[in-house]
Amino acid sequence: MTTADDRALRADRRRFATLSRSVTLFRAFLVEQTDPDHFYGLLATDSVRQVSGYTALSGRTVLDVGGGPGYFATAFRAAGARYVGLDPDVGDFSAAGESVAGMLRGSGTALPVRTGSVDVTFSSNVVEHVAEPPRMLDEMVRVTRPGGLLFVSYTPWLSPWGGHETAPWHYLGGERARRRYERRMGRAPKNRFRETLFPVSISDTLRWARGNGDVEVLDALPRYHPWWARWVIQVPGIREVAAWNFVLVLRRTGERQPGAVEKTKLTGGRVAM
Repeated sequence: MTTADDRALRADRRRFATLSRSVTLFRAFLVEQTDPDHFYGLLATDSVRQVSGYTALSGRTVLDVGGGPGYFATAFRAAGARYVGLDPDVGDFSAAGESVAGMLRGSGTALPVRTGSVDVTFSSNVVEHVAEPPRMLDEMVRVTRPGGLLFVSYTPWLSPWGGHETAPWHYLGGERARRRYERRMGRAPKNRFRETLFPVSISDTLRWARGNGDVEVLDALPRYHPWWARWVIQVPGIREVAAWNFVLVLRRTGERQPGAVEKTKLTGGRVAM
């Protein structure tokens, strides 16, 4: 891709990441529990637009690790992608009225997918639910073809929503937040500390990416923020709280493929650890 094309893509990503978009997403987030169709449908459409800022999707094979109830399937297929969703419980796909045809049942830490067979590997809000995030990330790298794209987002533990439905009490400790939820609600939370929810940080993931010779970082940004708030990712400590939800965009190294994008420069080619 030419430098001019690369600049055009970056300009398009900036036009997309507006304050108005951020307000819309955060408002939708307020009804995530009561109206999941609205929130996740909007998030899926937004995510596909975000991924499209780094690579063409039409005709590409997209593997969604942790595909969940199928909202992303509809959005990716509408963009012309060949979508394959993977989840430990295939029955979850039907929650959004999505057919389970073509979906895979399996673990993100042991993907039942051939090495180097996927154009785009995608994961939204799954990493924090995996006991060993590096294993899942390594698997995503393995199945992505050389020149292919990896798009990973998740909620870091120190985010205001890091404890999910037990937030913000997770700041006082995950176990304490869990017990408080159980006392108030009379049941255990869906996202149970160190069982189905784990304290992952942005710094740990960036450190993994920089130490993995099979990928290069294209971008690292707060998922819901406007473009001018990207600076928070450059500041250790602050980013863990202020990013809210973190996005890491990687390219699988190897033979260059048509449609791949140039490496985005982040503070001299490095992200502060």
